[in-house]
Amino acid sequence: MTRPAPRTRRPDGATLIVALILAAVAVVIWRDAARLPQAGGYAGVGPADVPRWIALGLGALSLWSAVEAFRQGRAAREPQNTGPILWIVGGLAAQLALLATAGFSIATGLLFAATARAFGKRNLALTVPLGIAFALMVYLVFAGLLQLALPAGPLERLVWSLLRGAPE
Repeated sequence: MTRPAPRTRRPDGATLIVALILAAVAVVIWRDAARLPQAGGYAGVGPADVPRWIALGLGALSLWSAVEAFRQGRAAREPQNTGPILWIVGGLAAQLALLATAGFSIATGLLFAATARAFGKRNLALTVPLGIAFALMVYLVFAGLLQLALPAGPLERLVWSLLRGAPE
């Protein structure tokens, strides 16, 4: 009497690829953190510590993903809906293309609207101005209060001139 061959379960290739990508990003971050000065300061925490923590977290996620790929085997996946992905990628491309000329608020407002469209909000006449308004508030907080340099366009220059020109 012959025994049936043992059933072998193949690992999930997509999950293994994700694990490899996470590991590669962890290595890059760790190597970049190694180049930062590690002057501990008051609490002994230096500028290289947070990137190292992030690299360790990504390494742990990579290991976990690899283990799950072998443990669970090939998983059934739902078909991909490329429309929302294209809206988000298009919004990112528009933001990158418009940052230098249109400024942070308009470029990020368009990204907001494209992302909202990807998640099912179809009314661009509402989401574009709403996104620009939110992005302008973010710009004012970061550029005004935190003194961080974000790309300014015509809208930001107009708002700054109105705010600085207002009597105190």
